[in-house]
Amino acid sequence: MLDVHAPHESMHGWRDFMLHLTTITIGLLIALSLEGLVEWQHHRHLVHDAEASLHAEIKSNSDGMGAVLDDVHKRQATIDQDISILSYFVANGKYPGDHHTSVALRLINIDNLSWKTAQSTGALSYMPYDLAKQYAGLYTEQDSLSATEQQAARDAVICIGALANEPLTGPPPSREHVQAILDKVEVLQGQLFLVQSVDQELAADYKQFLAAHPN
Repeated sequence: MLDVHAPHESMHGWRDFMLHLTTITIGLLIALSLEGLVEWQHHRHLVHDAEASLHAEIKSNSDGMGAVLDDVHKRQATIDQDISILSYFVANGKYPGDHHTSVALRLINIDNLSWKTAQSTGALSYMPYDLAKQYAGLYTEQDSLSATEQQAARDAVICIGALANEPLTGPPPSREHVQAILDKVEVLQGQLFLVQSVDQELAADYKQFLAAHPN
């Protein structure tokens, strides 16, 4: 808060008044400049800390994408095997030899705490527009991947439920029953292809961003 005090001595004429007014004006300008400098420094540190945190988070997420893609490929291989077994039954009315069907339920965890912090502190509003736009693009892709994974998880739950209802003893199920299960598994297969596509695109965009901003 800036305080302006009245003169301690009486003023004599316009000259004293103008001198006092000029002194007050200069003092106010100096005080406002100092206050602005302090605020600018605060914003500068805020942006620096936010950029460092965001860069580290993106680097960590990028480093983990290889394992994420490996996991997706394993799930796809399992689903491909399930489809082969179920398709054999639909075609032949029985399962091939020693068969085993399974569905893996996974949810990818991609960190976004630094992004949420940058939003809540207002750091993004002090960044260069192009840089803030790049960060927003990456984290929007992350949200898209999370949403796609959640949909795949819901499809996996449906498949797990259908496979769990398969009779273990007694007469084999009808072809229509197995075809219904196969339809659900094929939906999950398509969802996993979409997950893989989003994974690969995000991994490529991570690398492109880190190459453009190595530090």
